[in-house]
Parts: sequence; structure tokens; C-alpha cells
Amino acid sequence: MRLPSLRFLRLPDWLIYLVVVATLATGAVAWQEHADAPPAPPAMPLGSGLPLGPATPFDPSIVVKAPAGPGEGAGTAFSVADSGVWLTARHVVDGCAKVVIEVAPGRGVAATVRLTPRGGETAILITRGGAPALPLAVRPWLRRGALAFHPGFPKGAPGEAATRLVRRERLVVRGRVTRTEPVLAWAEVGRTAGLHGSLVGLSGAPVLDGQGRVIGVTVAEAPRRGRIFTTTPGSLRAALAAAGVTPAADAQGEAIAVDNYGRVADDLRRDLRVAQVVCMSP
Repeated sequence: MRLPSLRFLRLPDWLIYLVVVATLATGAVAWQEHADAPPAPPAMPLGSGLPLGPATPFDPSIVVKAPAGPGEGAGTAFSVADSGVWLTARHVVDGCAKVVIEVAPGRGVAATVRLTPRGGETAILITRGGAPALPLAVRPWLRRGALAFHPGFPKGAPGEAATRLVRRERLVVRGRVTRTEPVLAWAEVGRTAGLHGSLVGLSGAPVLDGQGRVIGVTVAEAPRRGRIFTTTPGSLRAALAAAGVTPAADAQGEAIAVDNYGRVADDLRRDLRVAQVVCMSP
């Protein structure tokens, strides 16, 4: 069988030049568009947009080991009442001989510690005089993939992180006494430029939603997994009730997004609404 012969169509030179120029121009534009593009964000959590649902005994567990005894260190606290009522993470101040909230470099005010009932992972601090309170969410409607922001003092310096809600988990704290509390797991999607590794010192930071309202307290991290763990809204309500603080139903803060959370965090620290808390050992 004889194959049919192929005939080549000769294109005009001007058309060939036009095709080459168009190809080069397209390649140049494409390179320019992507040369300075930021890296792609982490994948959205499975079931993003769906309601989080209630806690169950089948939620996965994260185990952390509490220090054997108190030691000098620092964390973050935030104001929940203008009269001088603050919240922080329990392990930041548990067993400290003296607790101080820093109001300026080298200057602080003494704070009295009250641990929340039933071994919760938050602690209440009381000072003489206070700072403007952060707005508190009464009953936030949480959905998977929702953004949150954590302004505080990681590694003892001003800094913040942004996260997306992944799921519920159970925090198991093992130390002098083993205790378990439901928590929320968040995937980190951003942080202060130049801040690497562990976010130690961010414990006690407020968890802010997109309306700038507090929905929880930052209590633990898993650096290898890029996870931050916070109290649930229910645990926050219990801590506020123990502190005698009633959230305002119409509380609103400054809107926060991934393009302004650094500035908002700086403003909160400048106004001492978010402050560094220092633990001094006996």
C-alpha cells in the first residue's frame, strides 16, 4: 500500500515572524506575572465552609507535657475588662511566685492569678487599673477554613500568626496532674516576617475572628505540623463567667484580614490591650 505524499505549505515570512514575536511576548508576560508571586497558601481544610459541629469523645487527641515545676518565662495576656481583668494560658502563670504584666520595657504591674474552674487551660489575671478591653464574641458561628489571628509576643518579641480552622481535638496535658480539655486545631497560614521555628511565648494570646472579636485563647502549638491549638468558645465563656465578665451582645472590633493583621496587632500591643506577661519563679 502506498502512503500518500505530504505536501508542505510555505508560509509567508511576515507570518512566521509574527508568530515568533507573539510567542516570545507571551512567554515574557507570563514570566513577569509569576516572578514575584507569593507561594500558594496551604490547602483548605477538608470540608471547608461546613459548620464545625459539637465536640465528641471520638475527636483526635494532642498530648503535651507540662513542666515539672514553675520556671521563669514569658507569655501573652489580653484585657477583657477595663477595670484590670486579663486572660492568659494556664501554663504561663501556674505556680509562679510573682506574675507581672509588662507595660513598657523594663516596667510592669503586678498581677494576681486566679486559675479557672475544673482545671481549664486558661487563667485570670487581676491588676490595679487596666487597659481597654478587647471585644468578645458571645457565640461565634465557627466553620472549617475560617480565618483567625493571634497577636502576642512569640519568643518574647512582638509578633503574630494567622491560621485557618481545621477541626476539633482533645488536648491532654500530662504533668503533676493529667487533665483533658476540648480545643480547636488551626493550620498556620502566615506569621510575622523573619519569625521562624517555635512560637513559644504566644501562649495566652487572644484568638481574633475577622471582626476583631475574641473567640478563644491560644494554649499550645505543634511546630512540626504547623498547628496552633486554642480553647473553644465554650471554654472561653466559662473563663469569662469565672472572671465576672459578661460579653456585650453587639461587640465589634476592627476588621482583620491577611493584608492588615500585622498593623492591627501592633495597634493592640501599643494600646496594651495585648501585653506580655512574665512569670517569676520562687
